[in-house]
Amino acid sequence: MKALITRKIGMTSTIADDGIVTAVTLLSVAEHTVLQHKTEETDGYTAIQVGTEVGKKLSKSVVGHVKKSKVMPKIIREFRLPEIPEELSVGSKLSADVFSIGDKVSATGLTKGKGWAGTIRRHNFHRGRKTHGGRSYRRPGSIGSMYPQKIFKGTRMAGQLGHENITVRGLKIALIDKEHNVIGVTGAVPGPRKGIIIIKGATR
Repeated sequence: MKALITRKIGMTSTIADDGIVTAVTLLSVAEHTVLQHKTEETDGYTAIQVGTEVGKKLSKSVVGHVKKSKVMPKIIREFRLPEIPEELSVGSKLSADVFSIGDKVSATGLTKGKGWAGTIRRHNFHRGRKTHGGRSYRRPGSIGSMYPQKIFKGTRMAGQLGHENITVRGLKIALIDKEHNVIGVTGAVPGPRKGIIIIKGATR
């Protein structure tokens, strides 16, 4: 299973032997523990539930749920699999070495919330003219015709910007530091520093 729950540290760059500089995002990886198996017979799908980091105040339901694995995880996520490998039994551990340098991955994270934004910032609309009697500087303009007397769903308007789950594909593993449990991924990943980033192996 090539998937991990990580936290974003920040960005740096690496220099190859031929002098090419590559932007790299550093991700910290705490030890993962397999908490539960989901199967077609009991749950309708096949997946592995994984926990990481150490939680301080867990609810009684979560404590009972993770009792068999003997850990107190702060973050719990599921990863769907076609079938569950034998080595991933409940209580087994995962770390940064599940990936290798050069592996293709996708990164999923919650983007930075920018609050309420207008159409120029949110959708890159053009500003209106500021000469010869023009008054519509940052207004969106017409949002519908006389028929059908409604606004179509999906019309680009002002609204909440950011704070949504985004997946970036086409990334690669640039470095793996097992001593400090750090993974380096080429390019940028969504979210702020210390944000949770889900890294999954990609086939394309």
